[in-house]
Amino acid sequence: MNTRDPEAVLYWAERRVLEIQTKLHRWATDDPHRRFDDIFNLVTDPSFLLVAWARVAGNKGARSAGVDGQTAAFVRDRIGAEGFLAELREQLKSRSFRPMPVKERMIPKPGSRKRRRLGIPTVTDRVVQASLKLVLEPIFEADFMPCSYGFRPKRRAHDAMAETVFLASKTYEWVLEGDITACFDEISHPALMDRVRARIGDKRVLALVKVFLKAGILSEVGTSKETVTGTPQGGILSPLLANVALSVLDEHFVTHPGGPRSTTKQRWTRRRKGLPNCRLIRYADDFVILISGTRAHAQAMLPEVAEVLSTVGLRLSEDKTLITHIDEGLDFLGWRIQRHRKRGTVRHYVYNYPAKKTLKSIKAKTKAICRTNVSLPLTVLLHKLNQVLRGWTAYFRPGVSSRAFEYLRMIVWRQVFGWLRRKHPNMGWKELRRRYCDGGWWPQAGEVVLFNPGSVATTRYRPRGTAIPSPWPSKA
Repeated sequence: MNTRDPEAVLYWAERRVLEIQTKLHRWATDDPHRRFDDIFNLVTDPSFLLVAWARVAGNKGARSAGVDGQTAAFVRDRIGAEGFLAELREQLKSRSFRPMPVKERMIPKPGSRKRRRLGIPTVTDRVVQASLKLVLEPIFEADFMPCSYGFRPKRRAHDAMAETVFLASKTYEWVLEGDITACFDEISHPALMDRVRARIGDKRVLALVKVFLKAGILSEVGTSKETVTGTPQGGILSPLLANVALSVLDEHFVTHPGGPRSTTKQRWTRRRKGLPNCRLIRYADDFVILISGTRAHAQAMLPEVAEVLSTVGLRLSEDKTLITHIDEGLDFLGWRIQRHRKRGTVRHYVYNYPAKKTLKSIKAKTKAICRTNVSLPLTVLLHKLNQVLRGWTAYFRPGVSSRAFEYLRMIVWRQVFGWLRRKHPNMGWKELRRRYCDGGWWPQAGEVVLFNPGSVATTRYRPRGTAIPSPWPSKA
């Protein structure tokens, strides 16, 4: 083997990291009360830093610079990855490393005029956070509950959606749609660190986590802000720390009477006595609680949820937290989940399909693309549209989405032809079709054809529940 081959070096580094992660996960699973005391050496291990650098440099966000103005490409071309990692390792081992404030960017919320804060750390800070995550994630994954799906390995939004549809198809007809106010900005640092300390005993790792939490924010107008609470959204470590804090909600409802750990007989007995059963499904800070009971039972859950969240400094939004019946439907993770009568029958089923808000969002996105400079070739426009359309239809494919796909097909066709009419204002339909549709009606430019959303066949995504595999086998 040529040890100087970067791909070979990275391959063996990933092998080593996976082996150590598997051991950490197995030890954490076998002993739920074990505290890991000597893991800082793993954070500074050359293999962990190399894998962390590869993930940071290969991420789409590598093109964004932090407050120091350096991108991953700048570090790779001007400094060199090997020298950069060697210097970073020396700083960590000598404990002279200090993270810089994150660069604030206010980005629009999907389907809303409101904006939310995104924090962009420097490339150096991202690498250290990624290395920290490689060490901490397999430990905390041993404690996370099956009802949590967001920002976890081998889990996806479709699992949360499918579980919601499955439970709503049974007797869980009332839904508490939870909305946490500024979740990533208001997490209590002392409460979060207490939960981290329950598993991590290495003071150097704890100090590194804390210093990232207190790194501060450089606002868009150039003023510095202290971070007294929260974990800035945009950091590599932030989703893991948010899950550590929000797992307090998972742990509460897993052991809740009538929850997932109760037997079928116990749940049946509770319903006969007029008591509710409940199930929590959480994706990051978006969660729903499905209740087998009455509306009064669902309303009684509100103060209970608020009390649990208050232990980590969070609070429910009074305006956005809703209680709905499955017949009225709910929006969750971009999906509309609602029970309808099946056409031609008297039977009712729970269906999932793209929500109106997401349709409005994709229409606005394709419209913005079709507002580009008409002097560009059609090929450029089709490449941009195809990338967006393929991603959107792939996400909404496992559902009753055919009508939404056909509707999007019509919208995109109109938008592309509007762009062509602006490009050639004096050209008639016949000439446009001859030049850009090969005599037909569907736009194409040489071998590049506009992606047809209506041609996507829908599928069914079955809930995997506790059968979701772990990336680190718990048994040797």
